[in-house]
Amino acid sequence: MPAASIADAATAQGASPAYRELKELLREIAHMRSTLGLLQWDQETYMPAAGSAARAGQKSLLAGLAHERATSPRLGELIAACEGDAALRSDEATAANLREMRRDYDLATKLPGDLVRALAETTSRAQDAWKHAREKNDFASFAPWLDKVLTLTRRKAECYGVPAATGGVPSELYDALLDEYEPSARAAEIETLFRPLEARLSAFVKDLRTRGTRPDDACVKLNIAREKQHAFGQFVIEKCGFRMNAGRLDEVTHPFCEGLAPGDTRLTTRYRESRWTDAFFGTLHEYGHGSYEQGLPIHMELDDPRNRFGEPLGHAVSLGIHESQSRMWENIVGRSRAFWQWAKPHADRMLGSGIERFSAEDVFRAVNVIEPGFIRVEADEGYYNLHIMLRFALERAMIRGDLAVRDLPGAWNERFKALFGVDVPDDTRGCLQDVHWSFGLIGYFPTYTLGNLYAASFWNALKRDLPDVDAKMERGEFAPVLSWFNDKIHRHGRMYPPRELCRRITGADLSTEPLMAYLGAKLGGVYGVS
Repeated sequence: MPAASIADAATAQGASPAYRELKELLREIAHMRSTLGLLQWDQETYMPAAGSAARAGQKSLLAGLAHERATSPRLGELIAACEGDAALRSDEATAANLREMRRDYDLATKLPGDLVRALAETTSRAQDAWKHAREKNDFASFAPWLDKVLTLTRRKAECYGVPAATGGVPSELYDALLDEYEPSARAAEIETLFRPLEARLSAFVKDLRTRGTRPDDACVKLNIAREKQHAFGQFVIEKCGFRMNAGRLDEVTHPFCEGLAPGDTRLTTRYRESRWTDAFFGTLHEYGHGSYEQGLPIHMELDDPRNRFGEPLGHAVSLGIHESQSRMWENIVGRSRAFWQWAKPHADRMLGSGIERFSAEDVFRAVNVIEPGFIRVEADEGYYNLHIMLRFALERAMIRGDLAVRDLPGAWNERFKALFGVDVPDDTRGCLQDVHWSFGLIGYFPTYTLGNLYAASFWNALKRDLPDVDAKMERGEFAPVLSWFNDKIHRHGRMYPPRELCRRITGADLSTEPLMAYLGAKLGGVYGVS
């Protein structure tokens, strides 16, 4: 936009009392929601176990208050007034902000306050029940809570309503939940992507394991103390660009990232001393989320007019795009040969414990071994998407009413055996392993595979712009990679819908081909299968 147009747009915004009041109200709501996020982070990290009941009440109260603010008639009046202001609509960014404000308001006003409060309280208590059930391999103790969460979540979907069918793609109740995480996505459309991808991945990993030579992975099975793993992980993410003065890294049962507020992004991971790479790649994964959060246009002083905290353009566009960042840093960067050429001397210095005996090439090959493990967050790139497809199918069936909670373990184990060829030994390593359903995050799982598809496509575009990216990473120069994603994705917030953003960056619609080409080149090379 020419300088004069930018000045005109800024003048129009400044001259609109309605727009100023609208942004102030949205910022207040954002502060309330960031406080909810802080309560959630504390519950997962440092809260005493005996505090769970009180925490559920706190979250229910605050969620209800935030919902009241987000659905107030005054907010609706202000959005309508701004939508009718031609001067505001003439600016592309302001028009996009208003478009997303309308979307958020219309969705929020479909939910009654009692449902919002009930979901906050029930999911808070369900998380505590899930932790104990997972630890004790006791699905029966979690099943009643999952039933409650599903009942409330289905009611939420019914309040939203089945989205209108578009482009000949049929809609279903599950789509109302999916739309929260990946706007305008449809389960039937995702299924058309996933079904052939599942077949290709299954054939691909089978070919690698039957015709290829499995690398030695002894170097990832060294016994390394948690403290050393933590120090190494933090060192690496700082080198990749995470600003520790605006974030932190802590240990939890199930890793996550929480972008709380300007200057405050929390990362978490979990450690296993007998396999140090589990935590390392988990840390890199959460750093990828954190890189997005820290790249959004909210991380400057709150009184800076450029700060968009509370506005849609200050926040991430979708979970699929968010997961593209985590999966990209975890795998495309973190499991690359170039990365380990740089990282290996630092691992020798900081981890020790015998890793010095191995070369950078040994580590690169070891971290790309594929095998059908039970745990999704520890899965390799060959099998990871099969984990997602299992969860997508099961949660979709539960929302449809085709699968009862009591039958979930059996359905999980049966489908896992069909996909992976091995028997699930217990529910802890089966249907109890993920925290998502206790959170009520139903519709989230398919965004992980969408993230992998986006990541491979984006990386191809990055390589066109930065053809020497491997040489840079070998020297530990990650700033150009972070800067590229800051420019192409992070700074835009919700300016462009996910599919449009993908086309703007890559010049093409989302496809499975870049991912399969990337996996074929790397894993095929590691296993000696062309």
